[in-house]
Amino acid sequence: MQANLPMTSSYDALQVALSVVIAVSASYAALDLAGRVTVARGRLQLIWLLGGTISLGIGIWAMHYTGMFAFRLPMAVSYHWPTVLLSLLVGMLCSAYALMLVSRRRMGRIYALLGSIVLGIGMAGLHHTGMRALRFSGVSHFNMHRMIPSVLLTIGFSFAALWLGFLFRDEPKGMVWRKLGGAAVMGAAITGMHYTGMKAVTFLPFPSSPVLSHTISVSSFGALGISTVTLLVLGLAVLSCEVDRRFEERKLELALSQAQVEVAHLGRVGMLGELAASIAHEVNQPLSAITLNASASLQWLSMEPPKLVEARQALSNVLREANRASEIIARIRAMLKKVTPERALVDANEVVGQVLSLVASELTKAGVTVKTEFAPGTTYVRGDRVQLQQVLLNLVVNAIEAMSGTNAPRDLLIKTENIGDRVVVQVEDSGPGLDAIQAKHVFEPFYTTKSKGLGMGLSISRSIVENHGGHLSTRRSPSHGTIFEFTLPAANVLDEKAAS
Repeated sequence: MQANLPMTSSYDALQVALSVVIAVSASYAALDLAGRVTVARGRLQLIWLLGGTISLGIGIWAMHYTGMFAFRLPMAVSYHWPTVLLSLLVGMLCSAYALMLVSRRRMGRIYALLGSIVLGIGMAGLHHTGMRALRFSGVSHFNMHRMIPSVLLTIGFSFAALWLGFLFRDEPKGMVWRKLGGAAVMGAAITGMHYTGMKAVTFLPFPSSPVLSHTISVSSFGALGISTVTLLVLGLAVLSCEVDRRFEERKLELALSQAQVEVAHLGRVGMLGELAASIAHEVNQPLSAITLNASASLQWLSMEPPKLVEARQALSNVLREANRASEIIARIRAMLKKVTPERALVDANEVVGQVLSLVASELTKAGVTVKTEFAPGTTYVRGDRVQLQQVLLNLVVNAIEAMSGTNAPRDLLIKTENIGDRVVVQVEDSGPGLDAIQAKHVFEPFYTTKSKGLGMGLSISRSIVENHGGHLSTRRSPSHGTIFEFTLPAANVLDEKAAS
């Protein structure tokens, strides 16, 4: 080996490939971590930023040194470990800066360009700090004519990496391939920074022995161990992001469920407010009967001799009507309560009967004739009784209002059917029906055909039915009215009772 002649060098293809894998893995982790930093707030945001800085910094640092381990010189090479740690610190600072940059609410091109200059210089600093850690019987000479283009290329790669990181940090669910593509481009940019930087360095032999204090030599197994630990750290970072994402999704689902309970409760309150006169009539009926029977029983008991049989019968009537009034009030209170839905066995036929008793006065006042056709046998479903009552009550009230403007006979047909493993409930009116546009939008929130309606009743009803595993739909009836129909999964009563 002659002095002043560049040493021959080569690369281990397997370790080069491993450095690319580490770079792509670090890039994917960076995109995930940037998303977590973006959505987090307060102390949690600082925790994610710190965790991302450590894992991403280790990833970039390990990629550099895996690339260095892949580089072969015709002599032994050691590494000055304090300088190695200094390069790790530089990598973490670059990572922290990159994560803060891509987690911003907005990032214009000018801001991205300035950031890429800072990040590119930082990445170049990591590379050259790592190069300074080399200890061998020779010297490294940096070619400025190659180094400047290398730094400029690094800045360009940094711009692409930052822009991709900003675009793909909040990737929609089911678009993993887009994030993988972005990670591949970013990984190529990071490895490109390293290997173009290596092209700017010439290694010359030197006769004197290198200073080997505070140095370490890394074997092939040691290099493989560093790469393995790095990939494990990056995998843990991605796994942590996924767990946190699932936790956030669960929180959103719970919040949405709670919001649906609130909206359903408001819908019931508003509906019962509209039926206040009908409810008052329903309650007054048993109260009037109680008053009459109590008065009659007093008269029969004051006679000489007292008519005990008649008084006993009158008092039995008082008890029956009192229980009836109590049941009506209990049903109203149940519908006014804001509680978490409870699933239990519910008979669809009973739900129909309970709702019709609640609106009996309203039906009479509107001149509506009601006909019911109940399915033979059992029509049990598993669901929340109050919510299913709300759905049917909304459909019946809508049917009454739809027929209020017609002079034709006002007929309301409510049917229950067992079709396979489904229970079907139909509400058919003889109103003017819905046109094609109304039928298309009738279940959308805030869409209404009423002059004073809010347009939430049918939207809430469909949400309730779908949460029960069913479907709510509408179509025109043969009598030119409208049919609203909802289906629910039938419950196997015998199996459920046996299991309980």
